[in-house]
Amino acid sequence: MNSKTLNRTLHLFTLLAFLLAGAAHAAPDGAARTPSDTPLSATNKRTALPIKPLDSIVAVVNDDVITRYDLDEHYDRAVQQLKARNIPLPARPVLEKQLLERMINDRIQLQFANQTGIRVDGPTLDKALDRIAAQNNMNLEQFRSALAKEGIPFDKFRGDIRNEIILQRLQEREVDSKVNVTEAEVDTYLENQAKQGQEDEYNFDHILVRIPEAATTEQIQQQRARAQMILDQLRKGADFAQLSASYSDASNALDGGNVGWRRASQLPQPFADALAKMQSGQVSDIIRSSNGFHIIKLVDKRGQNSKMVVQQTHVRHILIKTNELVSATDAKNRLLQIRERLLNGASFADMARQYSDDSSASKGGDLGWVSPGETVPEFEHAMNALQPGQISQPVQTPFGFHLIEVLARRDQDVTKERQRLLARQALRERKIEEAKEEWLRQLRDSAYVEYRNAE
Repeated sequence: MNSKTLNRTLHLFTLLAFLLAGAAHAAPDGAARTPSDTPLSATNKRTALPIKPLDSIVAVVNDDVITRYDLDEHYDRAVQQLKARNIPLPARPVLEKQLLERMINDRIQLQFANQTGIRVDGPTLDKALDRIAAQNNMNLEQFRSALAKEGIPFDKFRGDIRNEIILQRLQEREVDSKVNVTEAEVDTYLENQAKQGQEDEYNFDHILVRIPEAATTEQIQQQRARAQMILDQLRKGADFAQLSASYSDASNALDGGNVGWRRASQLPQPFADALAKMQSGQVSDIIRSSNGFHIIKLVDKRGQNSKMVVQQTHVRHILIKTNELVSATDAKNRLLQIRERLLNGASFADMARQYSDDSSASKGGDLGWVSPGETVPEFEHAMNALQPGQISQPVQTPFGFHLIEVLARRDQDVTKERQRLLARQALRERKIEEAKEEWLRQLRDSAYVEYRNAE
């Protein structure tokens, strides 16, 4: 049996199980009922409650399904978000199509994450929820009450946050961790920047009409016509945010398409060239790239400041990597034992040399003075929460589990170092964005997706 036949067989079993579950819901005592089994008198027929139709399937994604209930739930939530941002609502069918595509892409990624062993344990999820509550100036119980007032079940919200963390870890593992910026690339970047003079920054909106992998000439022409239709509406004064929510294939479509501030060097060259010639409020022509057709609108432009003072942290760490032989539980337990020894007077440097899986082990785990943005977010967040001399609990990042100790902090004028730091960040962000788009497209094209009647 080939993979395509196997996929279709799985879809049939999935659909059968879904329908049986619906039938069981309609007859909770487990008995199959027919009209002859449950005769109704004329009076009973007039007074019987209407039968609620079973939930329907709107899309099959590999061996999973997306139901009408799922789509309606996402639609209601998206409407609330768009109204909160004062973005005009697209027509319901248009918005539903956008949401369904996003749900399919998320479902494909979550399936891949599950197949490849990405998990989020309870304590990690609890900490994330605590941070979200704190960002809203609430404790967790107050936050639960606030969600309840908005009609959002806490278990549903908790599940959504778990999925967001999984998707973030998946991208970090499959994309971010594989992106490397060489010293030669930084040198070339700085040479080009010196020739061009001071670099501008742009705040702009973006709409993407994606081209499928291995698209035919006809498909490319169809997508080009779709992009032209969007551009024509923008030139007639249509709202950019509404058209983004209606038609854009970019990940920020429902946020109005705003990219925020980006340096010219962080952008694909066609974007930078177009923005350099535009005035605030102006909309570009259609820009073609390898992954689709783009339309951008310049919101604002500014020059960079020449001086930067940052808070640097002198930090060291001990890393235990997880693999087939070392589970997450094993890694955390080993670090807890090491931490206990450190609190009882053991030398951090000696413990790092003996146990750390990082290249810094030979230096006693010392990473030197670290500026913001030079470490992964989980590490930086835990590091920033420590006082000098304090040792963290085990901290999970895409690299494994860490014990972190902050040695000192200082405010440092990094004007001389700034150009190299910004160059590395700009190159890395550009590479990550390009790699992410390509990875998502390949993942989607390798999945089985079947659309069903959404009614």
